[in-house]
Parts: sequence; structure tokens; C-alpha cells
Amino acid sequence: MLSSSTLRKPSLFSFPFARLLLLPSLFSSSSSSSFSSCKRRLSSPFLSSPLKPPLPKKIASTISVHGFYWDDPFHWMSNTSDPDLLRYLHHENSYAQAFMADTQELQRMFFAEMKNRMPPKISTPPERWGKWLYYQHVPEGKEYPVLCRKLSCHDGFFGAFLNHKKGPQEETLLDWNEIAEQYGYVNIGTCRISPDHNFLAYTLDTRGSELFVLQLKDLRTGAMILGSEIEGVLSLAWASDSDCLFYTLCDENQRPNRVFGRKLGADVADDLLFTENDLGCCVDITSTKDGKFITINSNSRASSEVYVMDAANYENGLMPVRKRAPGVQYFLEHHYGFFYILTNAPSENITFATEGYHLVRCRAEKSSLSTWQDIVLPGQDVTFQDMDMFHGHLVLSLKKEGLPMLCSINMPINVDNEQAKYIEDLNPWFFPLPSALCSFLPASNHDFASSVYRLVVSSPVVPDLIVDYDMFQRKFTFLHQEEFIGLTASTNPSRIQSNGELHFEKVETSQQWTDLSETYSCERREVISHDGVVIPLTILYSQKVHSSGNSPGLIYGYGAYGEVLDKGWSADRISLLDRGWVIAYADVRGGGDRAWHQAGSKMNKLNSFHDFAACAIYLISEGYVHKNQLVAIGCSAGGLLVGATINKYPDLFCAAILKVPFLDISNTMLDPSLPLTILDYDEFGDPNVQEEFETIHSYSPYDNIVPGVCYPSTLVTASFHDSRVGVWEAAKWVAKVREKTCPSCSPSVILKTNMDGGHFSDGGRLKHCEDMAFEYAFLIKTTGFLHDAKQ
Repeated sequence: MLSSSTLRKPSLFSFPFARLLLLPSLFSSSSSSSFSSCKRRLSSPFLSSPLKPPLPKKIASTISVHGFYWDDPFHWMSNTSDPDLLRYLHHENSYAQAFMADTQELQRMFFAEMKNRMPPKISTPPERWGKWLYYQHVPEGKEYPVLCRKLSCHDGFFGAFLNHKKGPQEETLLDWNEIAEQYGYVNIGTCRISPDHNFLAYTLDTRGSELFVLQLKDLRTGAMILGSEIEGVLSLAWASDSDCLFYTLCDENQRPNRVFGRKLGADVADDLLFTENDLGCCVDITSTKDGKFITINSNSRASSEVYVMDAANYENGLMPVRKRAPGVQYFLEHHYGFFYILTNAPSENITFATEGYHLVRCRAEKSSLSTWQDIVLPGQDVTFQDMDMFHGHLVLSLKKEGLPMLCSINMPINVDNEQAKYIEDLNPWFFPLPSALCSFLPASNHDFASSVYRLVVSSPVVPDLIVDYDMFQRKFTFLHQEEFIGLTASTNPSRIQSNGELHFEKVETSQQWTDLSETYSCERREVISHDGVVIPLTILYSQKVHSSGNSPGLIYGYGAYGEVLDKGWSADRISLLDRGWVIAYADVRGGGDRAWHQAGSKMNKLNSFHDFAACAIYLISEGYVHKNQLVAIGCSAGGLLVGATINKYPDLFCAAILKVPFLDISNTMLDPSLPLTILDYDEFGDPNVQEEFETIHSYSPYDNIVPGVCYPSTLVTASFHDSRVGVWEAAKWVAKVREKTCPSCSPSVILKTNMDGGHFSDGGRLKHCEDMAFEYAFLIKTTGFLHDAKQ
């Protein structure tokens, strides 16, 4: 599967635990925006002040491709070494602060609310791996996590818990806070403990560029192994003897394309083991769950090629599993002499139409790697998504009739002399989960010998739950729920317990978990798009203060790379929900499973924009949101979705927030020297093909700004060192919107650039609160509630 490091995908900063304080509503939920002669013009003293938006320089530049010609006077901004760009971004930051000057009190209020919801310290339950218990915690007064471990002396979870509280001395393995104090920025990419538990290998970015540097630490002495630092490392894997570390290295375009092996303690150059010359493929390296094999996975966005080597005898070299085939993806795990492979390769045993995966296997021998035997078929209305392997169980992530589920199957699966089986023939145990609106994220689950699968379960109204599923006994245990402060009186243990019994199967009465569904409604609606396709829309609002037809609202969108829009718990939302806001999530085509993804990518990309608009219109027409108070939010490739929708429906939103947005897609896709560009041909189309370029250019947000019309008030955020979406994409779009659109509206389009960080957030818990407080204050101001806030 594709590494997340190669995607223009959102990664909004969040911690797994902390945050909830419900405060009384400060703003009337029935107020309406105040517009003067221009319907978008805000009733704000700022807009009548002498301060004007910055005016960047313009340099004549003409772009030509496939007989198309267009002028781009802001093309110079793609040169980040130009000192004029740096000055311009600083001026824009000053302008954004001036625009938001009348919200300072509101920002402080939001910040205080979010901070007060956080517990003073955070800790994860320990996870057993071998003789050690590993866990993370955020110390009181600190911003970032600390990775720790203790020796385990007792068996079972309660023994692990006792060890964690009163057992052997804690060892600190990695402290993000120390690195942040030294460099001012910290981003840990990958962490890998060696099989003998004596070494920690991790990748570190201290600039925001995502050029991660390899770091090695001897856990016996606590000393860093000097001379191990290599820039451009992404994925890591250990040989089974812990004497050799394998890593991928990026080329000049930050594409991971080579695999090296480093012998610890040897004074020799690292061995080059593999090179991928196809510019459309990225290389990822990992080990099978049992540690027996190292896998090198060369993936494009639509195809796979895997090589394996014996983790104990890696000198014997690589063995190719199956050659790449267009549109065919596969990835594998090992279980006692067999490779179990999840693939979408065509099979004569699948008699019904499906775009998903099925499970095959082959013997883990060089002569048998390309001979695949069908093992498990998904069945009608079932699609396989992912898998995990244990000594006695196989875990499958799947969708059944469109709903996410997980199940375990006892291993080994005996089909040597039989036909492939459907999943229901294998006595699967479907893990009990909350309602269909839940999302889940697997924990690390390192221990191959374990029969327990750990999962983080969440939903818009269920704070993150850590749940252990005992696959042998078919029972589950709640280990921890995200702590939040300031529960309302309507949320009480008796209601919590009854809801637990309602949503989970066989919940023991002693196990209590919290959901807020009696305070906040979470609904799943189906919206008909332009071509009759049904689009899922999740809607969240307070039952107490929501005002039908008069509430402000915001709608999140993404819809790219087959990624599902995150709808998990976030305590930050309470600040808006308790003020009458409606929050919605549109699962437009382009995200989701394979078929849903293909229906919103490449030549079908326009479906995403129509879907998003249909969901926004539904919120208004069904009375969830006031017609003049709907805001759109998109991050990264989600900024492309929102930006293109604004061009097509400029009257639909009163405001928008575009975070590190992908807005200048025509120019970016024409520049193969940029990171991700060639990789993105499978997602958005190849601009060297005229028909595909014409489609890209037809929706490019930067190239289709509508002159003279009223555009929404927009907060655009960018990062100067962003290697995924260049800072110029946001800067160019803001400059062009101000130049081309309604002059009364365009001053309310502001650009805020992080001059130190990269694509992802550069701060800890409190910096996250500051950023969210700024965004929420922008929402309050641009929807017309600021006057009420000061009364």
C-alpha cells in the first residue's frame, strides 16, 4: 500500500487523549450576517480602515502547453529564493493579523476553552512486546509526547498495568520535548525498535522540509550512535539479528527510490540493495509481523511490486514476488511458511463484480512466489480493505454494505484441497463496535505471538476509546478513554452505561464508556449528486442550541487518494457546537474504497466538486444551516476540492478556510521536478496527455477564478518549507483573487504563512489550540457574529 508520506493528504494535528469543556453559548445562534451594498461585505470597522491588502509585484509570464496559452503574472512566486516573496509573505502575515485585530479577545476565549478541556498530562496504556512494556505519555506542562518502556514481570493486562504503575524503573527512549527545545521544531517520522530491544532507529525532521534524518540510539547506554545521520530517509526495518538496519533513501525530488542496508558497528559503506527507476513509483520497506522476512514494496498510486528477503539470511538477496501489472495492487504477510497476500488481481473464482481485494497465498519459496492460490473471497457487498497477521489469527478490515468492520479468523486456514472460501464460511468474529458512524485506527500491535488486537475507536460523539479485542476468547476490554474536563449534567454514568450496552455486544456492566449522543446529534444522511449518485453526509449539532434554518455551519471535504475523511472525536468542536454551529462531513467521490476513489479521480475528478456542492446545498435546503452562514474547510488536496467548488458556486459559501491548499494544479502538474508531481499522474491525470490536461485545467482553482464576482471571505494558511504543496500555491491564489474578484469582498481574503514549519503542524498541544482559536475566531467574524461576541 502507498506510504502516507507520499500523499497530499490532510494530517491535522491531534493527540489521542485530552480535551472537553462545555461552556455556555456566548453568541446568539439566530443572528444573521450584516451586508452593505455588496452582499459579501462585512459590517466591520476594519474594512473602512486605511490599511490595504499587500500588492505583490507582477512579472509578465506566459504558459504554453498543447496549444493553450495563458498569462501568469504571479508565476515568479514559485521561486522561493526570491527575497520579494519573503517580504510579501511577511506583509501578508501582518495584514492577516490586522484583519483579525478585533478578534483578539475572542481568540483568547477560544484558546482558554480548548486548553481547559485538556487534562494536565496524558498517557497511553502499556503495550507488551516481548519482555517489555512500551507506552507514551505527555508530561504535565509539556507540549509533546515521550516514548518510554519498563521491563514486564507479570503476565496479563492487569499484570502489565501493575508493572506500569509500580514495577521496574521507567526508561525514557525518546523525548520529543527535548528536541523541540533544541531546534524549535520537531517531527518524528518513523520509529523502529530492534528485535533484541537494544537499539532505537528513528527519522527526525527539525525544519519542516520532511527531509528526515536517520538517527540511531543504543538503548543500553542511552548514547546516540554517531555517524549514522543520513538525510532523506523515510522507512526502516531491522534484520532479525538486530545487526543490520535497512532504510529507504529519497532522490532529489523526495521520492523514496533506493534501499540500503547498514551493518551496525562495521566500518564499511552501506550496501545498496535495490533501486526503483520508475519515476511514478515510491519504495517502502518493512518486515513481516513475525520478523521472518523483509519486504520491499515498490508502489505507484495504482500498482504494486514486492520483493522479499530472509530477515536472518539477507545476504542471500531479494526475491521478486510478482511483476508489476497495471492496476494491480498487492501486499503480503508471512505465516509459518506461507505468504498471505491481499490483492485485487483478477481471479476466475470471483464470479461477481468487485473492485476490492481478496486473499491469496503462496509458499514462501523462490520457486512458488508467483503461484497464487485463492484463499478467502469477500462475498457479495463485502470489500476487503487491509489485514494484520498473528500467530493464531488473521485480522481483516473490511466494508460490509458500505459500513466499516473488522473481524478475526483463526489461523491457519486449511484450503489445500478445497475451493476458496467466503469469509462467512470461516467462522469469523466481527469485533463489536459502536454505531456505524464510528471510525477506528489500529494500534501498533507489534507482538506476533499475541491473541489480543488493540484498536482506537472513535466517532464524532464518542471520545477516543482504546479497546483490546481478545481474539481467542472473543471478548473485549475497554482500556482507556480520552479524558476530557467539564462534563455537562446530562452526561452521567447511568446513561453512559446504558448506551454502552446498546451499541456494543456483550458489554459487561462494569465496563463504562462515554458518548455524548444525548447532547449532540450525529446523523448520517444520503445526498443525491448531479448524476443521481448517493453521497454520504455526516451532520453533527447540539440538540440544545441548534436553531433550524438559522444556524451557522461548516462543511469539511477531502475526497482524494482513496482516503476517507476523518470523522473521529475532536473536543475542539465543542466550542462551535455549543454556540449553535452545525458541523458536516462530505464523503465525496475520490476518497473511500477503490471504486469510490476511481469515480472521483483523473477524468472523473469533477464528480468530487459536484458532490461537495450537493452536500452543501442539502444542509441549506433541509434547514440545518442558514443560507448565508455556511463555511467550507479543506486541507491540502481538500483545498483543491473547496477552491474548485468556490469557482463553480461562488455564492454557496459565505467563508472558507483553506489549509496548505493545493490550488495551482495546472502549473504544479506540468513541473515534473517537484515532489509528488509524477506520482500524482495516477490521481489527477497526466498533463502530457492533452485530454487529461484539459480536464485538469478546467477545474484548477487558480486558473478558473471568476472575475468581478463576490468571493467568500477566506483564510488561507501555508507553510514556507512545505515540500508537498508549495507555499506559492496559496500566495498566488490570494493575489489573483484580490486582483480579479469583487473589490469590496477581496480584502477579506487573508493569507497566514508559517515561516518555520512544513506541511504538517509544527506545534504541540498549546500551539494547536492557538491555531484553532485563530480559525474559529475567523469563522465567527466572517459569519457576522462578532458584534454579539462583544456584548
